[in-house]
Amino acid sequence: MRRFPPERIVCLTEETVETLYLLGQERRIVGVSGYAVRPPRVRREKPRVSAFTSADLPKILALEPDLVLAFSDLQANIAADLARAGIAVHLFNQRDVAGCLAMIRTLGALVGVPDRADALAQGYADALARAAAEVAGRRRPRVYFEEWDEPMISGIGWVSELIGHAGGDDVFPDRARMAAAVDRIVAPEAVIAAAPDVILASWCGKKVNVARIASRSGWAAIPAVRDGRIHEIKSPLILQPGPAALTDGFAAIRAALAGSLA
Repeated sequence: MRRFPPERIVCLTEETVETLYLLGQERRIVGVSGYAVRPPRVRREKPRVSAFTSADLPKILALEPDLVLAFSDLQANIAADLARAGIAVHLFNQRDVAGCLAMIRTLGALVGVPDRADALAQGYADALARAAAEVAGRRRPRVYFEEWDEPMISGIGWVSELIGHAGGDDVFPDRARMAAAVDRIVAPEAVIAAAPDVILASWCGKKVNVARIASRSGWAAIPAVRDGRIHEIKSPLILQPGPAALTDGFAAIRAALAGSLA
């Protein structure tokens, strides 16, 4: 990093973009992921320099960033290329709610507003705790979250935890602790055996086909399918590990489970 706090930041994923806007530090952003949609004005304010697993390296270098923010092993090669080009890179790797909150605090420290970031993160933590208290002692519906359909991939850690705060129980909690998607692949028969009361689906980058889920072989007997409790949650809300998931994504989960809490 050439200066502190950095004045020219490129964000290769959506959650760091939204966090910087929420911290009032959007002026520092000079380039964003093509998937960045929060807040909506980012689409007209900031140039797009990357997809998720690919990036326009010459375009990024031309922006002369002080810092590039990346995410997970899926962007490790991009981060390495940038590092070899002499660019400072911070690669986040949050996979659970605590990690999302830590990301916000870390990013706040990186841009020189730690107190503002701590207040933002604490506000999210307090809201989750209040929501969990509201459903304490009530019947907890069993929930299957589908992150992808072919192959079927169950929900990652922060999704599983948000389901818990909303009053449900993830039917595959052990898989949720697995960082790699390949380790969260589930067989159709496993979902049938788990008998979820609610199915939540968010297929990254494409619309969920509820009818196709309901028509899978043997799934008619699943309580969620039998009772028509299959709900899509838009991927920009729940599959980015940051403010969107902690607010609007969590609200969507709560709304989907509301009719199943007793």
